[in-house]
Amino acid sequence: MKKTTFKKQVKIMVFGTFDGLHKGHLDFFKQAKNFIENSFLIVSIARDKNVIKIKNKKPRFSEVERLGLVKKCNIVDKVVLAGKDKYLAHILKECPDIIALGYDQKAYVKELKKDLKNKNIVVKIVRLKPYKEHIYKNHLLKKI
Repeated sequence: MKKTTFKKQVKIMVFGTFDGLHKGHLDFFKQAKNFIENSFLIVSIARDKNVIKIKNKKPRFSEVERLGLVKKCNIVDKVVLAGKDKYLAHILKECPDIIALGYDQKAYVKELKKDLKNKNIVVKIVRLKPYKEHIYKNHLLKKI
């Protein structure tokens, strides 16, 4: 009888506002999904109040609309809403093996490594490459 071996899926988590999907977002998802073989991509959608806090403006689409939009993307395996107040809770709930950050994600990242370490959570944090960053940014696309 042949022995079957199963590889554990590697959970990769990404974060963002995703206020309307564009080619830059799709490339971001593909990079994360293809970062390692046998991956399971979890996308965390920023809460409306946190978007306002970080970007100093309301998103065009509500968090529920943005969640629904990303759910339709066949690259993504799971979509969740980020924590309302404490960003760490939803990360701990999903238990990712890897957190993939966008090239421009700076908010709360400094504290992320420290906060995860304080909770004895070992997660590899990687930074993904930009995709035509002078074109595919929501604030630039709105001007076109």
